[in-house]
Amino acid sequence: MRKLIVLLSVLSLPCVSTAQNNSDSWTNLNSLSPGKKIQILDTSSRKHSGDFINATDASIAFTESSHQQSLQKSDIRTVKVNSNKRRTLNALLIGAAGAGIGAGIGAAVHKGCPSSQTFCLDIGGRGLAAGIGAAIGGVGGITIGALLPARTTIYNAPVH
Repeated sequence: MRKLIVLLSVLSLPCVSTAQNNSDSWTNLNSLSPGKKIQILDTSSRKHSGDFINATDASIAFTESSHQQSLQKSDIRTVKVNSNKRRTLNALLIGAAGAGIGAGIGAAVHKGCPSSQTFCLDIGGRGLAAGIGAAIGGVGGITIGALLPARTTIYNAPVH
């Protein structure tokens, strides 16, 4: 039980560390370079996706479907930026979880030789079945994790 608690604590560290960034500040938009892919959620819950152009103290300009658009700061709920680092982290974490689940399933479904049988070849035993399950689960998890969209919130409008 102690090992499970330690494992869950270690796996939750990336979630805790990303929760500590200061995404309430509009000045975070000044760190974006023009052309960076962004996603904006406005106050009417409409999503805008496009390439960042610039941000002033009162608005943000971006290109959406080859049309330049601008939204006022008061009309924006969140601004997210695409993050390849997050995509890699998702792939690794979900791949590790998939490998663990696959190993457990592989070990659980393994049927050894019955005691009534006089000759039986059980090459690798439960360990081989667990290894095959881990490989299949790991590849599946890495694939799913890499395909998940990964965005980092760079601005959250303060709640009134």
